[in-house]
Amino acid sequence: MPPHLPAAVLWDMDGTLVDSEHYWIAEEFALVESFGGQWSLEHAHELVGSALLDSAAYIIEHTPVTLTPEAVVDRLVAGVALRLREEVPWRDGARELLTAVGAAGVPSAVVTMSYAVLARLLVDAAPEGCRIDAVVSGDDVTHGKPHPEPYVHAAAALGADPRDCIAIEDSFTGARSAVAAGVPTIVVPHIVPVPEWPGTVQVPTLEGLTLDDLVALTTGLREEVQSSAGVGRPTT
Repeated sequence: MPPHLPAAVLWDMDGTLVDSEHYWIAEEFALVESFGGQWSLEHAHELVGSALLDSAAYIIEHTPVTLTPEAVVDRLVAGVALRLREEVPWRDGARELLTAVGAAGVPSAVVTMSYAVLARLLVDAAPEGCRIDAVVSGDDVTHGKPHPEPYVHAAAALGADPRDCIAIEDSFTGARSAVAAGVPTIVVPHIVPVPEWPGTVQVPTLEGLTLDDLVALTTGLREEVQSSAGVGRPTT
């Protein structure tokens, strides 16, 4: 890539590219209530950005749900998939920015804790001109966010150095994952507020942003990332 462009842009999915967090929350409420329990937005917000099996363990711990973690995930994924097949609710500016990144010849990867079946629905719904070159989903990795493995895997899939990429996230869990992998990160908070974190910068929306804006926003973050992460190396 030309020196002023990133080697790749690595996108979170739920809450960043698509406004689907409310789908997950609705399915969590339905699941817990089917076992006679009560769920809350406070509980739901604790799970934003987390690996699905971690979310399932949290649900089991805090509710009467007696399923295995794997069965909880299956129920949630199936419900969200039905909703995404009816409508993929793109976040403001996401399609336009994804298209602009591709038009500039910069590859993109989706890095999501959703499973591959849901990521495929997003890819299939992407408008003409959107370029998605790789997908790393929650069932592709051993360690989910906030572990660096998902972003390390995504950069490797594109043959890029994580330090030369830009990540776009909406959650603290996801931002920590990207920074831990060595990726300068733009945070667009959505469902829950995200604390300031070294190696990240926050914007209120993707709407109106250009690729040049992404580069300008992350200029100077590389040193912060290097001081905050094991640059590109997953830890256990």
